[in-house]
Amino acid sequence: MLNEFKTFIAKGNVMDMAVGIIIGAAFTGIVQSLVGDLINPVIGLITGGIDFSNLFVNLGAGEFTSLAAAKEAGAPVIAYGSFLTAVINFLIIAWVVFLLVKAVNRLKDAAKKQEAAAPAAPKGPTQEELLTQIRDALVAK
Repeated sequence: MLNEFKTFIAKGNVMDMAVGIIIGAAFTGIVQSLVGDLINPVIGLITGGIDFSNLFVNLGAGEFTSLAAAKEAGAPVIAYGSFLTAVINFLIIAWVVFLLVKAVNRLKDAAKKQEAAAPAAPKGPTQEELLTQIRDALVAK
């Protein structure tokens, strides 16, 4: 059973998946910064200064000026701005993954074309040709 597990773990697909998960986890911080520091301010500028992360609907009593204040007071809220930010994050990640997969597929196709275009190694003599050469060499002696 241990050997089967080792074989399973050593397979290329499992290792590729593990690397993908690790890279994806590390990539999350970059995407969050991209969305929070670059994209949301531009969208906020276009929409007149709306900060998506602070958009919420208060379901309880009281008035709150920010989502943080409402959460601190323990008020029930629907934080749809956080959801919009998560959707934007997802779309950016999906787009980047699409571009990466497209680039990898393009590289694979180029490698296949290059491999197919490579000249084949010259063929050696067939068994019949070798036997003919040996016979002729024996007859000549």
